[in-house]
Amino acid sequence: MTIAFPEFADNQENRCPVALVLDTSGSMQGAPIQALNQGIETFKQDVLRDVQATLSLETAIVAFGKDGARKIQDFVGIDGFQPPALAADGLTPMGEAVNLALDLLEARKAAYKSNGVYYYRPWLILITDGAPTDDWRGAAQRLQQAEKDNRVIALAVAVQGANAEVLRQFSQRPPVALNGLDFRDLFLWLSNSMKRVSAGKVGEAVALPPMNWGQIVS
Repeated sequence: MTIAFPEFADNQENRCPVALVLDTSGSMQGAPIQALNQGIETFKQDVLRDVQATLSLETAIVAFGKDGARKIQDFVGIDGFQPPALAADGLTPMGEAVNLALDLLEARKAAYKSNGVYYYRPWLILITDGAPTDDWRGAAQRLQQAEKDNRVIALAVAVQGANAEVLRQFSQRPPVALNGLDFRDLFLWLSNSMKRVSAGKVGEAVALPPMNWGQIVS
């Protein structure tokens, strides 16, 4: 008999799902996409240094660029996570990507529930250096509502060139402008945040580390 979710039988720890929604449009070519790829690799390696976070964290990646919004990686434990070699080209279908990421989160939460697995509030990290080229307003409203209902924690990261006014529509929190191309410190912060979350109790408020990688856009 095939077990639908063998990872839950092998590891019954509470889960912390994180969806990375990443801009891979043409404007990210060159140094930005290289720094982003290196940041994701840093994220994996740093999480692996913490036993509890390694057991709890699950990561999915949605990229948006040349081929629309694409699921690069469905939710997987960090030990099985393979950082992709992202390439940049095309437009910026941000709304489509956010909707896809929310769908993946809802499916994963349903899997947790059907297998009796407790989980921390999911995170959705949106990273972009531009403005949407699709009809994004419905996706923004959907993400805002999910956040209001305490079903997700959303964070928009504005790389130089991003439309901060649009990003404000995606989250109750103001967007954070990345310091240059400091993706490494962004992903180290995310890793350290996940370590704190996974060490706490489900539903418990956790003090996150300071954002030394960017500035809140007022």
